[in-house]
Amino acid sequence: MEPIKRNILLNPGPSTTTDTVKYAQVVPDICPREKEFAGLMKGLREDLVKIVHGDLDKYTSVLFCGSGTINIDVCINSLLPEGKKVLVINNGAYSARAVEICQYYGLPHINLQFPVDERPDLAKVEETLRNNPDVALVHTTYNETGTGIMNPIREIGAIVHKYGATFTVDTTSAYAMRPIDIEKDNIDFCMASAQKGLMAFTGLSFVVGNRAKLVESKNFPKRSYYCNLYMQYEYFEKTGEMHFTPPVQTIYATIQALKEYWAEGEEAKWARHTRVFNAINAGLDELGFRQVIRPEWRTGLVSSAIYPDDPNWSFEKVHDYCYERGFTIYPGKISTTNTFRLCSLGAIDEADIKDFFVVFKEALKECGVKTPVVYKN
Repeated sequence: MEPIKRNILLNPGPSTTTDTVKYAQVVPDICPREKEFAGLMKGLREDLVKIVHGDLDKYTSVLFCGSGTINIDVCINSLLPEGKKVLVINNGAYSARAVEICQYYGLPHINLQFPVDERPDLAKVEETLRNNPDVALVHTTYNETGTGIMNPIREIGAIVHKYGATFTVDTTSAYAMRPIDIEKDNIDFCMASAQKGLMAFTGLSFVVGNRAKLVESKNFPKRSYYCNLYMQYEYFEKTGEMHFTPPVQTIYATIQALKEYWAEGEEAKWARHTRVFNAINAGLDELGFRQVIRPEWRTGLVSSAIYPDDPNWSFEKVHDYCYERGFTIYPGKISTTNTFRLCSLGAIDEADIKDFFVVFKEALKECGVKTPVVYKN
């Protein structure tokens, strides 16, 4: 097996992959309607539930072909009963995306907004649910990838269930990295994509959730053909197959990635991501960079650094210098503040971050950016 050039991706997905995952895509051609392939997907679906410690009798997983946003679309359009309302707890770009999905489908919804650098106020969440008994579906994001803030999911979920609503959580950039327990965390449906924590490839996304609630949604209004959760679930249960053509090679790579996930182990994997995250923060601190999110609110996966007040600073030039040397950094996703992100996803470790900061410092020097970096206020 020829080694493939290794790039260190510090963007929030797709993430750096192992060569064994890359080569898992090189398989004999197969029609995805063969029983052999359907059997592979059954084990894959069960593994996806086990990662969040779900009981296979109570929880199931449903696969879709698409990026992570398809999951938000699927859950919101499929799980809202007739005449009911969605509450989106919104403190970042990805929860804002859920609001846009409600708008596109014309669904009654409440956009409960909080500043992007603050956690949601639980008292306001409860007050909103108390004053709006027609809310049947509550959605928020576990780790807001735009900033790296961690929302108090377990506490929000307890409130949601107190008022009898269903709780969907976008766990795209936390699933298979930060340990999640779907039952203890009061989550009804969570979601992710293969290219994030599983360290596989783009094209396969999945929803893991409460089987009884999913079956109940059979009677809800059908708002989408391709993105209906129950229809896809029912097809899997009857045939073992996706209703529409699956991303075959990505599924083979994901199965290999899952083998590597179980071999590393949940705790060891999270410890590795934490080492990487700590090394990123140490490197940024040494250079004087400020971050958007206070340390105790960071999920441990995304560091969001604020542009310095230096006329020579150019994200594009710094990015290009690093990219040419095998390191990818990523722009921020905050409309009010110029930031860039460094993420601890993927098949990387602390040594990769030390190597990165050698190159990053060279990039700053090349651009004439003073270090430690300067802020006017």
